[in-house]
Amino acid sequence: MTFKKEQSAGYLANHMARLFARGLDARIRPLGLSTGIFPALLELWENDGLTQKELVTRLDIEQATMANTLNRMERDGFVTRRKDATDGRVQRVWLTNKAHKLEGPAISAAKAQNAVVLSTLSAKEQADFLKLMGKAVAAMRAGEKKP
Repeated sequence: MTFKKEQSAGYLANHMARLFARGLDARIRPLGLSTGIFPALLELWENDGLTQKELVTRLDIEQATMANTLNRMERDGFVTRRKDATDGRVQRVWLTNKAHKLEGPAISAAKAQNAVVLSTLSAKEQADFLKLMGKAVAAMRAGEKKP
């Protein structure tokens, strides 16, 4: 059996992700943002005050990667970390005013990049594509939990 990268879901998803990230980076870099911190910002814009562990779970990344990302975000003035009000062992991650002010422009940049990516698809194809990608993500998450 011959491997054809053009028929490989993994290859195509990875290639598309790299191209998408390149386009998004060009749009958010002028805002002082990078694609490395953008997923964490999206989660915190939706639900400010998450713990590092919650971010790791939601973003499907390694603990060490999240720790480094949060260190950069704190250094750059996007987040602060404070002890939880009810459990002093837990630190919560809170967005700064600087990060809150960037939400609108950053989301607009992401929407513009999405529009470029989906522009050749009909409305039905776009909906189907997003639904199928969501199903694939769910399947991979479920597969990781199995021994």
